[in-house]
Amino acid sequence: MALKIERITKRFGTVSAVREVSLTVEKGEFMALLGPSGSGKTTLLRVVGGLELPEEGTLSFDGRDLTHVPARERRAGFVFQHYALFRHMTVAQNIAFGLDVRPISKRLARRDVNERVEALLNRMQLEGLGKRYPSQLSGGQRQRVALARALAIEPLMLLLDEPFGALDAKVRKDLRQWLRALHDETKLTTIMVTHDQEEALALADRVAVMNNGQIEQVGPPSELIDKPASAFVREFLGTDGEGI
Repeated sequence: MALKIERITKRFGTVSAVREVSLTVEKGEFMALLGPSGSGKTTLLRVVGGLELPEEGTLSFDGRDLTHVPARERRAGFVFQHYALFRHMTVAQNIAFGLDVRPISKRLARRDVNERVEALLNRMQLEGLGKRYPSQLSGGQRQRVALARALAIEPLMLLLDEPFGALDAKVRKDLRQWLRALHDETKLTTIMVTHDQEEALALADRVAVMNNGQIEQVGPPSELIDKPASAFVREFLGTDGEGI
């Protein structure tokens, strides 16, 4: 069950945000897309999730062509930097949202929804907070609610766009350790966008370094540090490793 990205190109007007990018993400792998602003990493993530459609190339998961499949049919769970929680909904209602908006023929019974929400509250260390509103939570708690909402639909892929960008350094460090433990438990195929080198190298099984809409190098963190494939990778990671 690999995610295969093959020669994907996405343009905005005359600007190619992603140019002929190919990448394979294995089942259960934690992949980080790392690069500076404007490198194309968020656009590539949005193409994977169906929020953007490519002009060229193909995308498949477990052999199923997803290139033009609508986002709602991809079973991808999204988590964004600024949480994207509904302010007028309680924590429990936010978590259940993806289940409640399913077509009537695919909706779970209310009791089953409530049980799933309660289980996620416990897993996310949010016990007893289901009736609170997002404004009553800390930043770290809000991001755990966003993760719970993404997991509620039982996704095949978890897509994280700068998930810790709005948090202070201490909370970021604690939450990323917790996220890695959660990933090891769920074994979900996960792609995370970040511009933070330390974050990518600490969390991911492999890292794809992007620059100017293309992938400069893909590999385990140790390989990127010890054997940077280009001057850009060496400079961006600040490594003294030999290679190139």
